[in-house]
Amino acid sequence: MPVFSANLNFLFNEVSFMEKFSAAAQAGFKNVEFMFPYDYDQNEIKKQLEQNGLKLVLFNLPAGNWAEGDRGIAADPARKDEFRSGVEKAIEAAKLFGVSRVNCLVGKVSGEWDKDLIMENLLDNIGYAADEFQKVGLDLMVEPINRFDIPGFYLNTTDQVVEIIRKLNKQNIYLQYDIYHAEREGEDHEMILKQYFDYIGHIQVADNPGRNEPGTGVIKIKLLFDTIDEMGFKGYIGMEYKPSAATLDSLGWVEDMGYSL
Repeated sequence: MPVFSANLNFLFNEVSFMEKFSAAAQAGFKNVEFMFPYDYDQNEIKKQLEQNGLKLVLFNLPAGNWAEGDRGIAADPARKDEFRSGVEKAIEAAKLFGVSRVNCLVGKVSGEWDKDLIMENLLDNIGYAADEFQKVGLDLMVEPINRFDIPGFYLNTTDQVVEIIRKLNKQNIYLQYDIYHAEREGEDHEMILKQYFDYIGHIQVADNPGRNEPGTGVIKIKLLFDTIDEMGFKGYIGMEYKPSAATLDSLGWVEDMGYSL
């Protein structure tokens, strides 16, 4: 049976961020994830998790100035020091929350840089984060983002991320497999699961088109989930979709597919 987590940046937007924890618990969730803890009172987040009996399973490394268009800084050679500072911030937050997985959005590159230099910098940064994470028992996720939703994002496909994982050959780097982003890139989900299953550390889901809840688009999500379950996936599946109606109304697909929160 898939183990789901509620992505609090996408779900329960009817209430404020701190109110989302109780809303998720009341809906039946036991696990949650969100993008960034850094601009919030982290002790208050921990309090909300504890009061509502929730486990935080994932958040992201600092990704620059999101409001100004940053979507990660790992790929940009001009921001190496900022990236490394962000690794330390992520480690401190993970310790506070008891999280074992942190995701890296590699982002875009500003200015003119040689492609080889960009890749050298990216490998150096991801390797550094993995090594620092290894010291405290953390796993590093690396997520490709489709080129349509975020033009210029440096890693778009599963193959690109797996190539980096293989080059670095570190035991705590994993693929964050977002079913929606893979679909937007025209990737073969069966191939991903067949060839790259052992690399997958976290899964996120939304249907396509629209990035709404499962069952609203063309992706055969029930088949994918059943396959993932049969293959023995031990991680979480994050609901990172835009509810087509109120969040609670959008959750009907879970029971319809024979699952539970």
